[in-house]
Amino acid sequence: MKGSGTRFRLEPVPLRPKRLSGHSPSVGMPSARRPRVLRCSPVLVPVLGFLFMGAPNQVSSQRVSTASGGKALYRQAGAPVEQRIDDLMGRMTLAEKVRQLDMYSGAKDLMSRRLDPTHAAPDAVFLPDKARRVLGDLGVGSVHDLYPTPEQANAIQKWVTAHNRLGIPALFIEEGLHGYNTGTVFPAPIGLAATWDPGIAQRTGAAIAAETRSTGVDMILAPVLDLARDPRWGRVEEDFGEDPYLTGQMGLAYVRGAQGESLASDHTVVAEPKHFAGHGSPEGGTNTSPVHMGERELRTMMLPPFAEAIREGHAMAVMAAYHEIDGIPITDDPFLLKTILRREWGFQGFVLSDLGAIERLYSAHHVAASPQDAACMAIRSGVDMQFYDFDHAVFQNALIDCVQNHTLPLADLDRAVRSVLRVKFELGLFDHPFVDPTLRAKVYRSPRHLALSLESARESMTLVKNDGQLLPLSKSTRQIAVIGPNAAVARYGDYEDEKNGERISILEGIRDLLPTSTVIFDPGTNIPAAVETAARADVVILALGEHQGISGEGFDRSCLDLPGNQELLLEAVVGTGKPVVLVLENGRPLTIDWAEQHVPAILEAWYPGEFGGKAVAETLFGDNNPGGRLTITFPRSVGQLPDFYNADPSRVWKYVDSSGEPLFPFGFGLSYTTFRYDRLAVQTPAPGSHGDIRVSVDVTNTGDRAGDEVAQLYAREDVSSVEAPERALKGFSRIPLQPGETRTVTFLVPQRQLAVWNAEKKWVVEAGRYTVWVGGSSRARLSAEFNLEP
Repeated sequence: MKGSGTRFRLEPVPLRPKRLSGHSPSVGMPSARRPRVLRCSPVLVPVLGFLFMGAPNQVSSQRVSTASGGKALYRQAGAPVEQRIDDLMGRMTLAEKVRQLDMYSGAKDLMSRRLDPTHAAPDAVFLPDKARRVLGDLGVGSVHDLYPTPEQANAIQKWVTAHNRLGIPALFIEEGLHGYNTGTVFPAPIGLAATWDPGIAQRTGAAIAAETRSTGVDMILAPVLDLARDPRWGRVEEDFGEDPYLTGQMGLAYVRGAQGESLASDHTVVAEPKHFAGHGSPEGGTNTSPVHMGERELRTMMLPPFAEAIREGHAMAVMAAYHEIDGIPITDDPFLLKTILRREWGFQGFVLSDLGAIERLYSAHHVAASPQDAACMAIRSGVDMQFYDFDHAVFQNALIDCVQNHTLPLADLDRAVRSVLRVKFELGLFDHPFVDPTLRAKVYRSPRHLALSLESARESMTLVKNDGQLLPLSKSTRQIAVIGPNAAVARYGDYEDEKNGERISILEGIRDLLPTSTVIFDPGTNIPAAVETAARADVVILALGEHQGISGEGFDRSCLDLPGNQELLLEAVVGTGKPVVLVLENGRPLTIDWAEQHVPAILEAWYPGEFGGKAVAETLFGDNNPGGRLTITFPRSVGQLPDFYNADPSRVWKYVDSSGEPLFPFGFGLSYTTFRYDRLAVQTPAPGSHGDIRVSVDVTNTGDRAGDEVAQLYAREDVSSVEAPERALKGFSRIPLQPGETRTVTFLVPQRQLAVWNAEKKWVVEAGRYTVWVGGSSRARLSAEFNLEP
């Protein structure tokens, strides 16, 4: 049974001389805002083409100390991490501290050759002279856009630790949303979520982490915990859907898989939930646009998935998003980054800016008068590391200036540095900075990981229509036409290269499964030709949907219809009278109202990874009984947007030209068998006991095939002190059932899951009457009421 978590220091401030021209972050700052700083004649330490002032006596003495055996406390592996950080911080100059808060491009800055702007060539060599020019002897906070071989990572790490006086290691960071670099390609997160299986999410996070760490990379920029509440937004495919509870459970599982029991291992990495917070509901559905919501909605809907990942999963990094909420940009929001994230939730990791999000304080939000303002504002507000926001000289000089002129408290700078160092210590990089070069061959694209990708693809298959039980198709079908732009290519979605992996397309999957059948292909570019192909077939499989370039980051759409000529192609092929199955591979819900009315069978496959075509074929022909369920509502038209199931009850759905009913609701999905729910029972805890609410229900497979059902529990407080959703998911369990088999599913719901953020801005579990529903979608009808006295 696969279920949800419902039980389921101060140093003298070093002075720094005037910079070389062209690097002043004060350019553009009004004179009234430029603090005057009296400078003494400093000792100069040239670094990186600009000048930093160190503390030379301290530096010299500490080099002697380091060279005399390295017995400093921070070098002692057995010492408590916080004591090691204290010791190291007390030895660091201001320039060394700010260096830890900056990210450098690995392929561009350090290597002999690169495949593209973000990838070093596999045969590239590390260039020490280049590194010396770029990094000098201050070390480096993090290295990104490298995707190294183990040997490359080790070469860089060896040089970095040997060429900064305190031996602080580099942190290697890369993407790993649904696969690392050329490793195993897993289904996109929207597809992974369709499994409603946290176990698979945890194993996926662990597999990606193992492949990543085997190359020397220590941290991945995943998972995405935004709620996908506007399908026009191109990044829906990166999310786990529209619901906070489901997103929280899948995200928690992914984080636990990636970080494991300890980060100081050869198979775990730092997970970085993003984009904190509320990024999935942008104005107009356009990426980085403003988000409009109050604190209650923010805390009730947007923050819970992050809270789970941090409080329960102990995620050690968070990415601060681009946007603003109610006029406050996230990278300038101490309420989110300090009060909630650190004080309320106890976050111990570091906050990384999204790429350019600090720079946007100056260029887009216009709340900073200069790059210097923006950089210092972000650190003061709770950001800990920039992500290519400003030139390294501008950023690092800005922080030094701000500390010197007291516009950036040293305590805030030290908080940021401690956060970065804590992650490096927890990863074991000070004690074991190198990766075993033989490890990659053992875990990278291992048979176990490949099998997991296929298993996930199978579980994600979501059948949304099957009139007349057209599916599954008979394997004895002789003439099969596979038509459409998504038929002969494996669609992976964003943050993956479709040249990677096995690339099993739908066409290939069907041909492999049915070697004796005649499978004819037409790309659908010429509609009359495609119609002729369809006319010769016994059954037509239309492979439609989206592709990279119209779906993904920065690819927002104002229209959610099938793109290009696909709607015309669909209608023409259906006009032949042949049995038609529509298979969708896409990164967001599409408005397919015509198809829902005229196509007998529709399978939503999302972007199913490198084995997606195999999983689709097995599903179409009965080897895999679809058990995926939708994690986002399908609207009939964009005019309904936003359209999510857990709206407040005062939301009006009816339009003069539409009933407002969704095409397919949240949680929906069909099977080749049928299920019945009965014997719903609720047991409440004793008054004042704070115990769990126990909800049980019998689920029976009433058909003649084995299949998986996803039992879903929804609840609401009938009368609450503030308006709350009509119903909200509180538990789920994916259960396999044999024909005729009945299983009792029990949900233990902690009372805190029923809490509301009230008008006094407090979380409160209110006394009163509650209703629960259990069933196979958000439209579940079987209900029960209970009274709760907290």
